[in-house]
Amino acid sequence: MDLSDLEPVERRSTAAIVADRIREAIMRGTLPQGAQLGEVELATRLGVSRGPLREAMQRLVAEGLLRSERHRGLFVRDLDEADVRDVYTARTAVERAAGLLVMAGDRAAAADRLTAALDAMEEVADDPVALADADHAFHAEFVAASGSPRLLRMADALLVETRMCLAALQDTAPPADALLAEHRELRDAVRDGDAERLAVVLEEHMADAVERILAPRAAAPSLTPAKPPSIATATPPPAVPA
Repeated sequence: MDLSDLEPVERRSTAAIVADRIREAIMRGTLPQGAQLGEVELATRLGVSRGPLREAMQRLVAEGLLRSERHRGLFVRDLDEADVRDVYTARTAVERAAGLLVMAGDRAAAADRLTAALDAMEEVADDPVALADADHAFHAEFVAASGSPRLLRMADALLVETRMCLAALQDTAPPADALLAEHRELRDAVRDGDAERLAVVLEEHMADAVERILAPRAAAPSLTPAKPPSIATATPPPAVPA
């Protein structure tokens, strides 16, 4: 009996699972920017003890998703205009670096991965939330195709912050057709081996996103609610399975 295709089961700590749950809730806006996280209530809602929860939240502080205020507790980090620009500047740098590696590697395989990711986007084009998830997955695939685990780790962290920006401004998303066209251009540039075109399209894609996110600031000067909710009023992430 050949068991060579079976891979070891990944063992993850409770703290890592809790961090994933809270990170996901922050990314989707379930825990909005500025929300205060109550340790006791959050531990109860997640069904975990306070030890793993504290470890998880310290991980998220280190990632820059939570901020700690002395004598007040932990809050979901607020992203201002400078943060938005910085996130997309960093994303551009990471994805341009990934693009150079993709162009120097197996472009056909990378194009196939991006085509699959693009197909997934097209399948959910009528669902804004699912489309945002598929968009996220496309960019993750793009960086993963570079073969650099460090670039992928950086990209994953930046994509979480990207979703925080977009969750605060749901109405600024471009039409699905326009979004698909932009990603199709990225795929085509990889397929055709056109590094210059890839760089131009990537930079335009990021610049357009920044403009869309920041445009409503004239009418709403803050990306965050005037009175951020606490964990008691925010919809909690799902409990961690035993």
